[in-house]
Amino acid sequence: MNSSNPTLAPLFSFLEYTLTTAQTTFDKLPGSAVILRYVKSSHQNDPGRTLLELILVIFAIRTLLQSRTRADRTGKHFIQFSEKEIDELVDEWTPEPLAQPLPTTEAADLAAVPVIAGANGVKPKLLSTGKTATNLASFNFANLQGNEHIKQRAIETLRKYGLGSCGPPGFYGTLDVHMDLENDIADFLGTEAAILYSQGFSTVSSVIPAFCKRGDIIVADRAVNFAIQKGIQISRSTVRWFDHNDLKSLEDVLISVEKERKKRRGPLTRRFIVTEGIFQKDGAMVDLPKLIELKYKYKYRLILDESYSFGSVGRTGRGLTEVYNVPASKVDMLLGSCAIGLSAAGGFCAGSRNVVDHQRINGPSFVFSASMPALLAVSASEGINILRNTPSIFETLQENVRAARAILDRVECITIPSHPASPVIHIYVKQQYPGLLSPVPMSASLSASSTSSKQHHSLHSAKDVARESARAAEYLVEERLLQEVVDETLAQGVIVTRAKRLPGQEIVEPRPSIRLALTSGLTRKETERAVTVLKGVLVKVLGKRR
Repeated sequence: MNSSNPTLAPLFSFLEYTLTTAQTTFDKLPGSAVILRYVKSSHQNDPGRTLLELILVIFAIRTLLQSRTRADRTGKHFIQFSEKEIDELVDEWTPEPLAQPLPTTEAADLAAVPVIAGANGVKPKLLSTGKTATNLASFNFANLQGNEHIKQRAIETLRKYGLGSCGPPGFYGTLDVHMDLENDIADFLGTEAAILYSQGFSTVSSVIPAFCKRGDIIVADRAVNFAIQKGIQISRSTVRWFDHNDLKSLEDVLISVEKERKKRRGPLTRRFIVTEGIFQKDGAMVDLPKLIELKYKYKYRLILDESYSFGSVGRTGRGLTEVYNVPASKVDMLLGSCAIGLSAAGGFCAGSRNVVDHQRINGPSFVFSASMPALLAVSASEGINILRNTPSIFETLQENVRAARAILDRVECITIPSHPASPVIHIYVKQQYPGLLSPVPMSASLSASSTSSKQHHSLHSAKDVARESARAAEYLVEERLLQEVVDETLAQGVIVTRAKRLPGQEIVEPRPSIRLALTSGLTRKETERAVTVLKGVLVKVLGKRR
């Protein structure tokens, strides 16, 4: 042993010199002391972690050094085909369709959609006949479609900025016109700030998961639109549903949530009420003052989707806050659609500065989607100026709404669930058998994680399943009748549309309906004439059913 020491001495000296040199070099590196302190504390707390990290470092070095390709360069495993064989294989190959063929009913619905020649508006030209028709189908409440001033400003913006924004808002996608529009919206509504989204659908489906996380509680109306449903699903929050537009049911659910929390001695969590101003599915309008009263009483935050009430109700189109004279600051997150209310594109969320700034780094659509084209942002800003300076627009719109309802309310074969002031009017076929088409009750404690189709149907008794089958069959009959009404009305020069549904995808299936979207671009007499045509067709077609 002693005799081998002189032989190993040079090796030990070399190793000592190498380690000393490596340590000296490492100490000179910036941040080396921090790394060394981290390794020491990590090894002291969890020695196994040090070994794991060492293995990972070795694996990373090996991966970087090994060949990037494992292709067999010899070609011995490849099959050689002749040119003739290649041509035969190409001729025999049948590509699979990119999408499955449409069912017969969906194909018929698509074929029935009227095609417009030229610009859309209150009286567009039909491609099939070359004649103009009165448009009661498009969302053009303030008659901003085709406005010449907006058109010229859009052309000027297009020439200055080009078409696309070429990036998300946080990455070279924000232009001065986007910031101007956000300021215009905040000033118009009376909030501290506003944030702009490039797609209307993704606005609410991004805002909800930006604030609501797993463990939070969402109390939502059962009839909220599909975009809200997707936002709730993405949030993975615990959801409690209340009956459609029934604030007594809402209060009962709020009380039950608090009782459940106290019973299990759970911690306080973030809690949100989610609903719409004017509901997309039936045109009903929420009682905003009562809603805000409940929000403060039970200490919830309110997410209010005004996609169909912004730019359509109120003295200057500010929505429900103007209708009920409620300060917009009392709504924590006020959402609207620039596409629907301003005939532009995208959507917005208005609220406090903290609410808006939080979304700039947490709103999925804001972070990952390209910002809207500059010309559409300018169009929306010009639309706001028109709403602000021309309140007579909404006087004309409400006059048309009253005229239409005066005619339709006297038709016995239909029912109208929409609010009397709503320019979005839904028309249902009057039920022959009351109760058949009413929604199947859902458990008030149904959570978002348990709303899948299989779990939802497993809660039903055999009677409920039979009832749903009868309801589905009745829905198909109603849809065929309503489509006949749409086709016959179009033949007489008035464009109306059936409200589109997503069978099997929504939490509660909406009833088939004809949806009217009234506009201030028509006079009262023109509106009465068009609605009278619809009334005659309804009586004619639905009279067959009797």
